[in-house]
Amino acid sequence: QVQLVESGGGLVQPGGSLRLSCAASGSIFSINSMAWHRQAPGKQRELVATITSGRRTNYADSVKGRFTISRDNAKNTVYLQMNSLKPEDTAVYYCKADIQPNRYDSRWYWGQGTQVTVSS
Repeated sequence: QVQLVESGGGLVQPGGSLRLSCAASGSIFSINSMAWHRQAPGKQRELVATITSGRRTNYADSVKGRFTISRDNAKNTVYLQMNSLKPEDTAVYYCKADIQPNRYDSRWYWGQGTQVTVSS
């Protein structure tokens, strides 16, 4: 069984920073791409950033230049460094990972989400 557990969310003032973490555990052979999504109240879930196994990254236009996604393969962990936060960044943030429990299979797993609130 594979689990993704996020941490690092909280309340921050506009212009502040937060660092989210998401650790994968369980039966893991390897991890391919990893990603962060977010969902604001009353809105659809949207992709924020992705990182491949080769550390190629991609960002939503709304967060480019402010957010940085990274990963530590030794720890099976993906991070999201969020700087210059704005009220519109308020959302539940979810991590997602394409995990191979063995050499032949893979599927996407989701974390449970962590709340980020940007408010003065």
